[in-house]
Amino acid sequence: MEGESTRQQKVGKQLQRDLAEIIREKGMAAFNGAMVSVTAVKVSTDLSLARVHLSIFPSAKAAEVLEIVNSAARELRYELGTRVGKQLRIVPELAFFIDDSLDYVERIDELLKK
Repeated sequence: MEGESTRQQKVGKQLQRDLAEIIREKGMAAFNGAMVSVTAVKVSTDLSLARVHLSIFPSAKAAEVLEIVNSAARELRYELGTRVGKQLRIVPELAFFIDDSLDYVERIDELLKK
């Protein structure tokens, strides 16, 4: 992201690693059998908000899984806090978004094959 400070990038990468680990530990059953990956985390300049981009497979379950993740956001933030609490003064609020770039790539591939 343009204008993102080194600190924001470092915090974003750390949050991405920790959230990916937390989601992996919960397992696919927690997300209705879907595979959830954390593709990117962008942090606000004051580090109070983290925009978490998720890739969900199969993409047909994306909306349903996003709802599950949003309902578990407080729990995920708490677990994240136990991991990064010593490095960060405040644990950022989490906002989840679907990263559909893989669907986009797949669609381009389909169009190119025609």
